[in-house]
Amino acid sequence: MSTDKNRATAAAILPLVGGPDNVTSIAHCMTRLRITLRDRSLVQDEALRALPAVLGVVEDDTYQIVLGPGTVARVTPEFEALVEEGRAAVPATPAAPTPHVVTAEDLQAQGAALKEAQKARNATPFKLLLRRIANIFVPLIPALIGCGIIAGLNGLLTNLGRLPAVVPALAAIASGFMSLIAVFVGHNTAKEFGGTPVLGGAVAAIIVFPGVAKIDAFGQQLSPGQGGVLGALTAALLAVYVEKWCRTWVPEALDVLVTPTLTVLISGLVTLFGLMFLAGEASAAIGTFADWLLATGGAFAGLVLGGLFLPLVMLGLHQALIPIHTTLIEQSGYTVLLPILAMAGAGQVGAAIAVYYRLPRNGSLRTTIKSALPAGFLGVGEPLIYGVSLPLGRPFVTACVGGAAGGAFVGLFNQLGVAFGSTAIGPSGWALFPLLDGKSSPGITIAVYAGGLAVGYLVGFAATYFFGFTRRMLADLNTDPDATAAAAEPSREPALT
Repeated sequence: MSTDKNRATAAAILPLVGGPDNVTSIAHCMTRLRITLRDRSLVQDEALRALPAVLGVVEDDTYQIVLGPGTVARVTPEFEALVEEGRAAVPATPAAPTPHVVTAEDLQAQGAALKEAQKARNATPFKLLLRRIANIFVPLIPALIGCGIIAGLNGLLTNLGRLPAVVPALAAIASGFMSLIAVFVGHNTAKEFGGTPVLGGAVAAIIVFPGVAKIDAFGQQLSPGQGGVLGALTAALLAVYVEKWCRTWVPEALDVLVTPTLTVLISGLVTLFGLMFLAGEASAAIGTFADWLLATGGAFAGLVLGGLFLPLVMLGLHQALIPIHTTLIEQSGYTVLLPILAMAGAGQVGAAIAVYYRLPRNGSLRTTIKSALPAGFLGVGEPLIYGVSLPLGRPFVTACVGGAAGGAFVGLFNQLGVAFGSTAIGPSGWALFPLLDGKSSPGITIAVYAGGLAVGYLVGFAATYFFGFTRRMLADLNTDPDATAAAAEPSREPALT
């Protein structure tokens, strides 16, 4: 039954994006189905947003349909299958426009959306690099989540003294992936930057090999895992460039022997006698700085991080935090930054609830908020951002104020000694509770995080309710579009005389 539902969702989406021949590539992340389109004008945005399973749409380097965690992983294979079936059934010809009526209002809305998307996209080399780095780590998130939850369960059983025979098994399951995460990062780095993935993984595997403890570099003995994911990323990136360089001069007949050998040898030596030490120093500096930041300026640091995270998401700069989160998890078992950044979502939820109550006559917007709030509470903020606060303007700013307040709350407790974080990246909101871990007891950790969410909700609500609208905005928005349209139509009843 579940499969039928997912296939039905995929079948409903496909014609609205122009059919099989209009789709050139398909991928997905934690919450979004990402597709590359041949002709953007064939997409029926409003019809897509109206589908029950669709939480929102976002246009960036790819066209992204927000389906939510779990759902997207099940709908994507069905969508891929339907695209393949459609291409097999019909000879590959340029896709004909899907007939539909386009009104002047549709064109104006589409033009405004494209203008805003272009402004937000602003594909600078730096942002494109951040996207590529994100592409390395995003495929690892499901394993991070699964192992993080198992690690939390193992910690709980250890503290309670329950099932002692199971604890070692859970520890092995939770730690196995993290002990080899450098290999996966190396594999994905080479794949993303155009090299041979297995060669990237082979070079990165040097970092976690126990035998590196016998090697001295810069007057110090190396330790297995030194440099972590940052070392793996740079080592695999070096391997890509060495491999490409080899292919420019190695004869084709010898390529299969010479290129892999030189790639692993040259990159491996540079990794052992340079990159591991340098990346290890950088990783240690990141961990030291994060601890210092929250220990000395906790409340202020939390306020800044929680308040600026939504704008960072809008600019695409939040992707720079992914390797930092992963490095912190690798070092201490959790990232102290994610619970603070998650407060931005709490401010967004509070702001959306305030919009709901301030615009009691706008049935269309209230329906959007009601459908998007459950996902918002679970940390999926795109429907509320793109469907509510960002188009309205001022509520987006007041949502940031709520995020800043929640971040300051969590940061303050970090400064007071209640340091904690998330054992994985990806989830947010209520979905982060199973992943919390720290130096204090689980009860205190959960209470502080829940308190931060409550502060974010309340301040986001209050700031939006009292300061999120001008009088003109209320006058323009607090109306029922359907009722206004109906009133504008000429009456068909006979006039009374």
